[in-house]
Amino acid sequence: MTSPSADRPDRPDRDRGHPARHGARRGRRAAALPPAGRAPAGRPPVPAPGARVAGARPAAREVDAVVVGAGPNGLAAAVTLARAGLEVVVLEAQDTVGGGSRTLDLGLAPGVVHDICSAVHPMAWASPFFRSLDLPGRLDLLTPTASFAQPLDGGRAAIAYRDLDRTADGLGADGAAWRATFGPLAERWEDVVALALGDHRSVPAGATPRSAVTAARFALAVLRNGQSVVPSTLRTEEGAALLTGVAGHAITPLPSLAAAGTAVLLTTLAHAGHGWPVVRGGSQAIVDALLADLVRLGGRVVTGHPVARRADLPPARAYLFDTGPRLVAQVFGDAMPPHLVRAYAGFRYGNAAAKVDLVVDGPIPWAHPEVHRAGTVHLGGSRDQVVAAERAVGRGRHAEQPLTLLSDPAALDHGRVSRGVRPVWAYAHVPAGSDVDPTETVIRQVERFAPGFRDTVVAARGIPAARLAEHDANLVGGDISGGAISLVGMFTRPTPRLDPFATGAPGVYLCSASAPPGPGVHGLSGWYAARRALRQVFGRPDTP
Repeated sequence: MTSPSADRPDRPDRDRGHPARHGARRGRRAAALPPAGRAPAGRPPVPAPGARVAGARPAAREVDAVVVGAGPNGLAAAVTLARAGLEVVVLEAQDTVGGGSRTLDLGLAPGVVHDICSAVHPMAWASPFFRSLDLPGRLDLLTPTASFAQPLDGGRAAIAYRDLDRTADGLGADGAAWRATFGPLAERWEDVVALALGDHRSVPAGATPRSAVTAARFALAVLRNGQSVVPSTLRTEEGAALLTGVAGHAITPLPSLAAAGTAVLLTTLAHAGHGWPVVRGGSQAIVDALLADLVRLGGRVVTGHPVARRADLPPARAYLFDTGPRLVAQVFGDAMPPHLVRAYAGFRYGNAAAKVDLVVDGPIPWAHPEVHRAGTVHLGGSRDQVVAAERAVGRGRHAEQPLTLLSDPAALDHGRVSRGVRPVWAYAHVPAGSDVDPTETVIRQVERFAPGFRDTVVAARGIPAARLAEHDANLVGGDISGGAISLVGMFTRPTPRLDPFATGAPGVYLCSASAPPGPGVHGLSGWYAARRALRQVFGRPDTP
């Protein structure tokens, strides 16, 4: 149950997405909040002239392909098609490009910009599609000493360092189990990525006998940590809490095999490659790199152009939707088989997140001194406390102490500090469609593990889950995962067809996070869908 202070904010300017001043020491107040944010000062909204035409209508003549939605998956699809020499137009409803990977000036403090959805990017270096573009080499990925941390009550904490041995040493009695589980997986991280981030319908390309051994190790780790029948190998409060916090990324009741799969994948990446990095300048840098490639290849992006019916689309041979399945049924339902129309129209969304963007005037005063080394902090306490909070959300109730994820990007990217203040990114798990402002709840949860945090807060903007779709229509009811997360669902979403990207309408494909491999800034849903379109519509070879 949410506390009264979270349900009934005691300051009118804290309500429903408006900026508020929380610091007890400071007299500064945030500027008025623009409805959708604006591009950071000094950064062009696009990487090259002509990349987008705000508010313009696309040409009426036929093009090869139209992509609806300019998030990372939509841009990945567009780049893949453009690399094959096709004429591609991308239509974006918002006035800025990037979907869940945008960095905007929210007007909370001069010179301070915020990542409005994603902020930490293990997939930026691990994604096979991004690697095919040499994106990790073109981005400035800043790897923290610790990938993530799990503070506990009483000033304790468990830390997942990028260095596996350092992590195991800090976990005491659980160190050997942590090392035995994640050491072999981190060594074979490419096999893990191919398994977990494939199309969930076929054997990963290039699989070898060693890949099969890695798959077995992955499955065993998921089984041991995804249910309550077979005991986990992690027995201490610190070890159990550390992995449970990562499982919470699935925003589903715990324990869960699907959430355990998320935890094992992300923890493997935490101990490999760049770990869990932030991108210098913010998540927008990923989008800017994809846009630069698309523009160089002759593609176009039209912003401020929502699509709600067939008449909103120019003629094309192929359409790819980086949107929810329901919009596909709305626009192309008359060309789809009736059973697929029903499945798409009734697509099930999951639990939600409520976002809080903060401006603080110094480093967060964590009670445990090592927490500041982590790029991501999971604020939920012990395993039992996290499980109880996630189960409450799954039952449609607000947890009094919800699992809250937090990142302080300026700890690594010092250019994010402006006039002594810095952005802090956080979201709390809440029931789907919640209209409760999360600001006070999140500040209280941070204060639980960082006494004095409230006094550092200069400004804050809370966005209830019910309003997240205002800046990204894919976030239905605040679901940031593109649909409910379950073990069966991960292998059957959006429908249990052999080709999860084909919609049943000729030349129309789904390429969003509602299709495999699911959520994350990896571009793979767009890549997989576009490669199918190349084969099936254009008769082009399926080149990576």
